[in-house]
Amino acid sequence: MIEHIAEIVTSSNYWFIVLRSTAPILLVTLGAVITEQAGVKNMALEGSMLWAALVGVIASAASGNAWVGLLAGIGAAIVVALLLGYFSLKLDANQVLVGVALNIIATGGTVFVLYALTGDKGISSSLPSKVLPIINIPWVRDLPWIGKVISGQNIVVWISVVAVIVIHTIINKATIGRRIKATGENVEAARAAGLDPDRIKFFTLIVSGVLAGLAGCFLSMGYTSNFTSGIAAGRGYVANAAQVVAGGTAIGAIFASLIFGLTDALATFLQNLGLPPELIQALPYAMTILGFIVVTLLRDRSEAIRKKKLFAEADAALRKAAAAVPIAGSGPGQGPGSGAVFP
Repeated sequence: MIEHIAEIVTSSNYWFIVLRSTAPILLVTLGAVITEQAGVKNMALEGSMLWAALVGVIASAASGNAWVGLLAGIGAAIVVALLLGYFSLKLDANQVLVGVALNIIATGGTVFVLYALTGDKGISSSLPSKVLPIINIPWVRDLPWIGKVISGQNIVVWISVVAVIVIHTIINKATIGRRIKATGENVEAARAAGLDPDRIKFFTLIVSGVLAGLAGCFLSMGYTSNFTSGIAAGRGYVANAAQVVAGGTAIGAIFASLIFGLTDALATFLQNLGLPPELIQALPYAMTILGFIVVTLLRDRSEAIRKKKLFAEADAALRKAAAAVPIAGSGPGQGPGSGAVFP
């Protein structure tokens, strides 16, 4: 079995699937990263992906154009993100509860809308939906091994790479990034500095909506060629765990998403080994949760060590300061034998 797994992970087909599996989870993880920086817990990423996947398929089938479907899917995901913002920011509802409620509505609502429009139950088999284009790189596809991995990927895979650069630039280089961080760290301080926290939070929600829309459309118009019930398969929830593993950075999101992508691709090949399919399907999610637990424990340990060192330094400084202060009555001319006359 070990030899079989070794053969799998060294094949070009495996790494081709790794990139394809990583792209959607990377996009939604980036969406979770940018909203978390602003102090918003976007638990509605799952619902955003579901609506984007369905609307993208319907719009592409109706228009005969995959790009129209992509734009429509992104628009649907943005609407879900704005609904989360309206209820949580304007009506002061709990962000997590609102997000979960929107996800539940999306789970049943997408199936209902699909049935109402087409009569299909659970899968859009009657819709002639379009597929987003594949990018073949002429000077790369003929290269041994690497050419089969990189060339022939869906355009959304390359968009996810660009998204990492854009989100990294926004958070760390752009002025809006500093405002996002200031809002996330202290809302009142940001408001005192003349910033509008709600406006900044809505901006991050819109960005996360765009990213979730791309991911959802990729699932139904690239990863597969139709919409199926529950097509997001928990990726929105995984993204919120992955952003913790990512440490709130776009670069870290790559490695956090790769945990899911590597195991998801491996699960595809392990289906031929006779293992229980439920175990194989749970593998990517189990590994992501394990990574979340390990990173959390390491981060907590690092924080405990940092605080212990800080307290030790503070204690040493206090002891040094106390030793430098002269004790009352022991100064020059006041000690025993100093010739002082007492009444």
